[in-house]
Amino acid sequence: MGIFIFLIAAMLVFYGLKTIELAYVLKHKRPYFVYYPIFLKKLNPKQKAILQEQFHFFKKLSPKHQVYFEHRVSVFINSKMFIGRENLVVTDEMKVLIAATGVMLTFGFRNYSIGLIERIFIYPDIFYSPQNASYHKGEFNPRLKSLVLSWKHFIKGFKYHDDNVNLGIHEFAHAIHLNSLKKRDVSATIFSDGFQGLMDLLTKDEALRKTLIASDYFRAYAYTNPYEFVAVIIETFIETPQDFKLQFPEIYNRTRQMLNFRFAGY
Repeated sequence: MGIFIFLIAAMLVFYGLKTIELAYVLKHKRPYFVYYPIFLKKLNPKQKAILQEQFHFFKKLSPKHQVYFEHRVSVFINSKMFIGRENLVVTDEMKVLIAATGVMLTFGFRNYSIGLIERIFIYPDIFYSPQNASYHKGEFNPRLKSLVLSWKHFIKGFKYHDDNVNLGIHEFAHAIHLNSLKKRDVSATIFSDGFQGLMDLLTKDEALRKTLIASDYFRAYAYTNPYEFVAVIIETFIETPQDFKLQFPEIYNRTRQMLNFRFAGY
């Protein structure tokens, strides 16, 4: 009887806290908390050096956020399968930079694992995709829970920090978007609601929509469909945030809210 009462009390507390957080989310459009400051994992020295020296975003974070970021990269690496194709040998550099890209985009999320990704296939260059019978630089296959990347083009995306073209960011953005439609946790809900709000804004505000298209700020591929649009605006948000904010402040702010980006100067 005592255990039963304890379980009932625990359930009431749990759902009470969920209700309180839901009210907070509805008001502030962000989770009540994001990071767990306990049981933090570390990368090995070689992996940590790669993160520090090659991943520009990491350098922009505060020391406290760097600790959380390193933990998440370590968890990501250990929770996904990295598979080389066409005799490509998967290296620590590949694991760290790919994992860091996914962690960067979900760094404002409490639930950051991107459950729709279980396997990451890495090709040395462009690859043939049976899914739509064409050659690709990258793709996300939600049915197979697989992210597929050309390493040549992935690394090229980080060589140029301000051209608003980044293969890794683009493909991870697709995975995060689709994941948000299938999950119902706080972070997924904020992302999917933010995306819908952005689509509603562009649908209703014809002047903004015309200005957006005429500006050529976003590359033409953004207007293929809503999924490509959100992937391109996230690429642009990460790579040239100040220009984005200056030219389209309302879209910038909605993207920032969608990702819950409250760090690194964004």
